[in-house]
Amino acid sequence: MVLSTRNYQLMMLGVALVVIGYAMMRIENEVDGIISLYVAPLIILGGYLEIIYAILWRPRVKSDNSSAEESVEAVVEG
Repeated sequence: MVLSTRNYQLMMLGVALVVIGYAMMRIENEVDGIISLYVAPLIILGGYLEIIYAILWRPRVKSDNSSAEESVEAVVEG
């Protein structure tokens, strides 16, 4: 599977943030309101960034090559 369950959970969190941001903007319904000018766009931006992060996130894979990593470190150290 390309995306794991964690990816989908993070993506749903991002979608929820975007929906909440647009709802806040619509509820205030003013052009010069503080919420519609400053708060809601930041929440929407955070939601989109969360969606991008959710797509790019991958779990760390535990490697069994610990001896190979130690030998590389020994070579680098001199």
